[in-house]
Amino acid sequence: MKLVSDPAIADKIRKMNQRVRWQDPVIVERGIDQTQLVLDDGSSDDPEFSFLVVGDSGSGGHRGHNPQRQVAELMQPHCQECRFMLHTGDVIYLVGSKEYYQENFIKPYREFLVGGEHPKRIAYDRMVFTRPILPVPGNHDYYDLPLLFGLVSFATMPLRRLVRSRLDLDVGAQGSWQGDAYAKAFLDYLKAFMLPGDLARHLDEHYTAKTDTGRCLRYEPGRFTRLPNRYYTFRYGGIDFFALDSNTFNAPPPLPATQEGEANRKELEVRRDELEQQKMQYMEQSAKLNPDNPAEAEQLDDMQQRVSQIEEIIVDIDKQLATDEKTVTDIDQLQWLKQRLIESWNTADVRGRVIYFHHPPYVTEATKWQQAQTLAVRNRLRDVLNAVAEVIGSKTGDRPLVDLVLNGHAHCLEHIETFNTGGADSHIHWIVCGGSGYSLRRQRTEGADLMEDQKLVARSHLFIGRNGQGSQKRRPYSCLRIEVKGGSPPKFIIRPLVAEWYQRQWHNYEVQPFTI
Repeated sequence: MKLVSDPAIADKIRKMNQRVRWQDPVIVERGIDQTQLVLDDGSSDDPEFSFLVVGDSGSGGHRGHNPQRQVAELMQPHCQECRFMLHTGDVIYLVGSKEYYQENFIKPYREFLVGGEHPKRIAYDRMVFTRPILPVPGNHDYYDLPLLFGLVSFATMPLRRLVRSRLDLDVGAQGSWQGDAYAKAFLDYLKAFMLPGDLARHLDEHYTAKTDTGRCLRYEPGRFTRLPNRYYTFRYGGIDFFALDSNTFNAPPPLPATQEGEANRKELEVRRDELEQQKMQYMEQSAKLNPDNPAEAEQLDDMQQRVSQIEEIIVDIDKQLATDEKTVTDIDQLQWLKQRLIESWNTADVRGRVIYFHHPPYVTEATKWQQAQTLAVRNRLRDVLNAVAEVIGSKTGDRPLVDLVLNGHAHCLEHIETFNTGGADSHIHWIVCGGSGYSLRRQRTEGADLMEDQKLVARSHLFIGRNGQGSQKRRPYSCLRIEVKGGSPPKFIIRPLVAEWYQRQWHNYEVQPFTI
């Protein structure tokens, strides 16, 4: 049976637009740009600054140890020097439920929250950050429970005990409600303003920052820490940051209505059935293990990793098989990114550009490179960058269009550099930061070089993920500190921070920094 249900892209777009009252007349008449914010911390003009990055963090305890909390503690010595934290998505596992915000987000990151000394008193939809946390939604933040599973989860039945007591998948009685929990936790949920005049008063209080595109939201640490939209941009220290929602442009094209397409369909259906059988075998095996036994608890952690990995592959296959639905791509968001990148290159004060979103276009983690979603995101981002390059021409000189791209989704830490891809995504540095709390993954056996149409297009320079076997197995959870230096173009010093679970003990260390 399916553990998760992924809403249609059209539903994700429509629901999120409703929650922020996208282009409401009251918003339009005030000339408000709902895709921009100003980070009002008094230091946004400093050309040298640092920030933190985490991703795929949203799990609770792992049989007596909590990787996400360990990573949060790893960041503590850096917090005073870092201006904000970027989160690359999958804030809450398994299905983005509001039930798990307390255990899987508020408690681990309590030092970032106003009132964090009493985390149990903080409601998930009333969080205010002392240090800005600026996320993008991951696929799990949109997931829901299949109807049958949701009904079963209310009852004390063997399946519920199997999934929760053995595999510890953080599945409760409900899902995300098509991303509603994420929206209430992080976005400015304007849908809640129902009485006449309330929306206008709220906008006049919090949308007071002035930019080239009109008024926008003023993000004030310790007072008002909401995001204007599921995708947005902000400028800090002369760097333009672009936060995207890749969940709405990751659908693969439908299988062609040809003999070859039908053969591919049958292969995918067979593969899907095989994966379902493997998943159920792992779940049945887990029921025989004792989570209070340390050795068996380690085996349960491995099975959790395998089950979640299989479920992701099944979701990817389902997207390829969905030929009865019209493939929807979030053209509006991609067009917005194109236009904002062009504007960024035509703005003298901007010296660099960083894009962050959930699904990585380039990755060597064992299951992601061959996924259809990876190819879809890569092609659509490449199309946008190609269109930008055509407009701005030689203005870039020998620089890439984007200095740095940050992603999650693959449960590892990885640094990849593209070579000549044949497109405007050439010579860009890509960092996957998706190993901050949930089950870690291994690197693919094919190695660090990535080929496209029998051509070398990228190479992985660093991969930190699950490795070793048996008693030598290592689970290095990770986050990043990134230091931005002055000058144009800017330099980015990347400092990987690692908390490794090895032989039932934590070992913290820093990896040798590298410069981009």
